[in-house]
Amino acid sequence: MKQRIHELLQTALTELRAQGKIADDFTPNILVERCRDRAHGDWATNLAMISAKAAGLRPRDMADLIVSALPQDPGIRKVEIAGPGFINITVDDQAELAALPTILQQGERFGRSQRGAGQYLQVEFVSANPTSSLHVGHGRGAAYGMTVANLLESQGYLVDREYYVNDAGRQMDILATSTFLRYLELCGEELSFPVNGYRGNYVIDMARELQTTHGDIFRHSSAEIFAGVATDEQRDAQGEIIGGDKEAHIDDLIAAARQGLGAISYGIFFSKALNTILEDIQDDLAEFGVTFKRWYSEKSLVDSGALPRALERLQQAGATYTQDGALWFRSTDYGDDKDRVLMRDNGQTTYFASDVAYHLDKFERGYQRVINIWGADHHGYILRVSAALQALGIDPSRLEVRLVQFVTLWRGSEQVQMSSRSGQFITLRELRQEVGNDAARFYYITRKSEQHIDFDLQLATAQSKDNPVYYIQYAHARVCSVRNKLSEMGYSLDTSKVDLSALNTEAEHELAQLLLSFPELLSRAAEEREPHQLANYLRDVAAAFHAWYNGTKVIVEDTRLRQARFMLCECLAQVLHNGLTLLGVSAPQHM
Repeated sequence: MKQRIHELLQTALTELRAQGKIADDFTPNILVERCRDRAHGDWATNLAMISAKAAGLRPRDMADLIVSALPQDPGIRKVEIAGPGFINITVDDQAELAALPTILQQGERFGRSQRGAGQYLQVEFVSANPTSSLHVGHGRGAAYGMTVANLLESQGYLVDREYYVNDAGRQMDILATSTFLRYLELCGEELSFPVNGYRGNYVIDMARELQTTHGDIFRHSSAEIFAGVATDEQRDAQGEIIGGDKEAHIDDLIAAARQGLGAISYGIFFSKALNTILEDIQDDLAEFGVTFKRWYSEKSLVDSGALPRALERLQQAGATYTQDGALWFRSTDYGDDKDRVLMRDNGQTTYFASDVAYHLDKFERGYQRVINIWGADHHGYILRVSAALQALGIDPSRLEVRLVQFVTLWRGSEQVQMSSRSGQFITLRELRQEVGNDAARFYYITRKSEQHIDFDLQLATAQSKDNPVYYIQYAHARVCSVRNKLSEMGYSLDTSKVDLSALNTEAEHELAQLLLSFPELLSRAAEEREPHQLANYLRDVAAAFHAWYNGTKVIVEDTRLRQARFMLCECLAQVLHNGLTLLGVSAPQHM
């Protein structure tokens, strides 16, 4: 029906051109949307408001012209002009019902479109440092990023999913050195473990595996290998350093470990830590239904020459300067609040320099648009990366950043305490094991990404209408139960012979209209990068179905009525299946 209304409006504009009332070259973009309030009609367009200026008319006068030029159509019951010039259209109920068969005809394709065909996008998400298992905050980014990519693909976009592996930075050196220190402890060395080292049990496990494989061949006297590192830290009762510089201390430990072990032996600890954690992350995400086309290594930026090439391009653009031996980017020239260091005076490049090279590489790979999904604590990075793109001659509007806010876990009225201190945090795997993948995927995207989420573990496992994912899945399972009962009774559905005019209650018409709005909802959720719109829509569909089903018998003697109601149920099951699949949630047949 939306397409039919669009065609009628096009015909009206053609007629107005023929009458000389609008210019021949005036071809406005016709937008037709569902009315938010059915009291105003079923569909609305702002065509008169965007056309009025070109025609030299007031919007309401333009609306009068458009309405007068609209062809008669048996599917249109009423056309009204509202407000400053909106045109509201009410369709004939039976005409809308006539569109229901398209849901079953298109099946899993219903709701999908090709509006993004030919556009090549990248969605980069999660990209957590491979220094520990993923926690519940990373899980939200994973669910959001995967669903945004799914939605975009449903609209015809070519989408690559990518994870940026920070395998060349200081944090990886801290993890490698922490593993070495634990190894020395297992070998019997006594040492003071740094407070800002990685302290989780998983570090001890990695050290023990290395000791099992290699024995004590990497053992050094801790007193000798760390002889040049200050040992007179002042600590409080909790072990926190209250004197000295703990960051300088950990850097000294890294340098001592590198020198004492040598490049090859140090590389064994580094690779063990990196590969163990990265494999854990990959397995965790795969089990969560989150997959990537590419795991992009930060180290490869150096190995491929991409990093020095990016710095050279900035220098050639006159966007850098040298001060106190360091190389700086003139980011204030591009709207940033301060200039940024690209290379320190010791010749070591910064995280920001890697970010610049990585984003340059993204656009050189041919993506028309890049969507980064970052944690809320990365808000300050947006402006500096956009500034670098501008300096490199790349339109910064092609970079889109979506921030994902933090997650607070609750069990009923009690908050679940989470802390990264000493490795004591709630992992994504633990969350999934407690509530299941379906509940986790659904709850993570029930609100806008930039809004904080309170995740109630107790509610997520409840089998009640208060648990939206259960309520939606139960609606699908109910339809499957009806299908099985009818099959046992020898009834089948021949869609070509169904008389949908038997659906004559207001609840049935509203449910049908809700189902037929799925393609428009899907398109909007994709373009606005808002999966929560789809989650809310599925919840509304399930609520409307349960309310109708609880007061209506589907399996009745009247063949005409039974077939019509059964078809409505099957259409609902198809829409729920399609929507849940995009969210990464199952559509069970039994519950």
